[in-house]
Amino acid sequence: MLVNMNEVLRPAKKNRYAVGLFNAVNLELARGIIAAAESSRSPVIMGTAEILLPYGPLEEVSYYLIPMAKKASVPVVVHLDHGLTYDTCIEALKLGFSSVMYDCSTDSYEENVRKVKEMADIAHSYGATIEGELGHVGDNEGSAEGSDHLADPSQFFTDPGLAKDFVDKTGVDALAIAVGNAHGAYKLPPKLDFERIRTIANTVDVPLVLHGGSGLTDNDFRQAIQEGISKVNIFTDINVAAVEAEFKKFSSMEKGLIDLIPAAVEAVKQESIKKMKLFSSDGKADFTSGSGSTDIEALTRLVAAEVAKYLNK
Repeated sequence: MLVNMNEVLRPAKKNRYAVGLFNAVNLELARGIIAAAESSRSPVIMGTAEILLPYGPLEEVSYYLIPMAKKASVPVVVHLDHGLTYDTCIEALKLGFSSVMYDCSTDSYEENVRKVKEMADIAHSYGATIEGELGHVGDNEGSAEGSDHLADPSQFFTDPGLAKDFVDKTGVDALAIAVGNAHGAYKLPPKLDFERIRTIANTVDVPLVLHGGSGLTDNDFRQAIQEGISKVNIFTDINVAAVEAEFKKFSSMEKGLIDLIPAAVEAVKQESIKKMKLFSSDGKADFTSGSGSTDIEALTRLVAAEVAKYLNK
């Protein structure tokens, strides 16, 4: 079923587990992710990022992400990750994405607040949720998700003192934080600031998001979740798993694409299941907010979205 982030992250925050965001730039990735979620009875967040759009245009990606989410037997959020522009976020909402991240983390604090608040109001009118970022998560060399190489990531860590002000002023539903994490594959073991995670989690009342999850140790994940992380972003691990499976399958020139597709889907499924179990989201498919019932806030947003669609016809 297609849901927004509040429906899967609020229960995760309350019960101290995390829900994974897995980017799916093609059908094989999406099939593997959905299969993993249904097999492990886990809620899941599936989507793409603006930096990945050259590999799968947003409109084309929406053709399979949204129908697959609606058909799934578990809660599925369709999320635009790291939306870098106003227009891209609006396009995602119009296409039916149930959640967007508007990443204005490289702007000044005041601009970040102003721009994210504006997008939050729009997203909520569609019945969608929004994620913002405070501080800045950079990227490791070769990352497909980031664009800034940070020589000293600690200079861009999230300020716990600003976190509550940011959440209150913007109305975001989830907050991505920078605590020693980075996009892509880590060359050296990262050192997460767990105390900072704990402090922020105790300061704000929205779920916290950890970007750059691929490459962290199992203990890193467990402690980060225990300290207050409710959403973990994964791409590199499933991306690499798919390619490795295809290389193993491609044993001769007689093999064709249809021989490689099942291997890629299965590899993504197995890698995603590992993460779901590690995050303790397995078996939590029925833990969605309201367990299928619609609260007044969600109903109001749904009505507003339908009115907006009617006026735009």
